[in-house]
Amino acid sequence: MKTKDLVYASLLAAFISVLGLLPPLPLGFIPVPITAQTLGVMLAGSFLGRKTGAISLLLFIILVAIGLPVLSGGRGGFAALVGPSAGYILSFPIAAYAIGWATEKVWRSLKTWKMLIIHIGFGVLLVNLIGAPVMALITNTSIWAGLLGAAAYLPGDLIKAVAASLIAMQLRAVSPIEDKIHSSAS
Repeated sequence: MKTKDLVYASLLAAFISVLGLLPPLPLGFIPVPITAQTLGVMLAGSFLGRKTGAISLLLFIILVAIGLPVLSGGRGGFAALVGPSAGYILSFPIAAYAIGWATEKVWRSLKTWKMLIIHIGFGVLLVNLIGAPVMALITNTSIWAGLLGAAAYLPGDLIKAVAASLIAMQLRAVSPIEDKIHSSAS
């Protein structure tokens, strides 16, 4: 991995941490609040690509684990990685990798609508399909109840997917993926 890729991964981890400064929106019926940080997960994958995007989220998880208050609401520490939010947080590198993989596959013909489908599939559905069952297991509720409760996140997640798609398309020309595509074509 090049130094440039490590810098990009660090910058995206920092950006996701900054998104944690936005106050969480708690829901009374589900223990995991609505946050802006999944926007950063989507951007990590679609801007950095699969490998560097996943590394940026692994770095973010390390920051959480060592206790830095980088999660929404100023949370951090190992307890966050074993609490109700654990499945969501641990799904972040998987989602970034999947988003990056899909983005790289369609890079040459990438359009905003394709980016939106990728973000909905891997940034919204995948994160919720991993996060909600883990939350249900940790809170000792049924997986079905966890998935049903997670439906409350969908409107906000869809807005974040649209925003991430628009931002990613605007940043396409300066994306590290663009460099990789051009260097592999040479």
